[in-house]
Amino acid sequence: MKNLIIKLLANAVALAVASWVVSGITLQGSTTGRRVLTLLIVAAIFGIVNAVVKPIAKLISLPFIILTLGLLIFVINALMLLLTSWITGKLDVQFHVTGFGAALLGSLVITLVGMLLNAVLPDKAEIN
Repeated sequence: MKNLIIKLLANAVALAVASWVVSGITLQGSTTGRRVLTLLIVAAIFGIVNAVVKPIAKLISLPFIILTLGLLIFVINALMLLLTSWITGKLDVQFHVTGFGAALLGSLVITLVGMLLNAVLPDKAEIN
């Protein structure tokens, strides 16, 4: 359970940094508390999308991932961010990614922030 909460918070921080750095990713809220709640909701949706849809997309595109030496993974990550934006739009959550370029740059930022957080956050063995 702690791992899930830590992963949710790490996703929320990575999405916050991406919305701060990338001009095409917007996160709205009237108050700071509302923005934090929106970030947590978006992080949960992003986690579900990455857990359910991303493995299927990677499996289907595996030959192309090998052909591009793994660079297609960045495109898949961008598509997962766009899918998250579309889902949050349907749920009336104030998170939006304007286009593929912003999604690609945002996915790079999210990946880098996630790598940094994974280096800092405790491992599974240390949490239990």
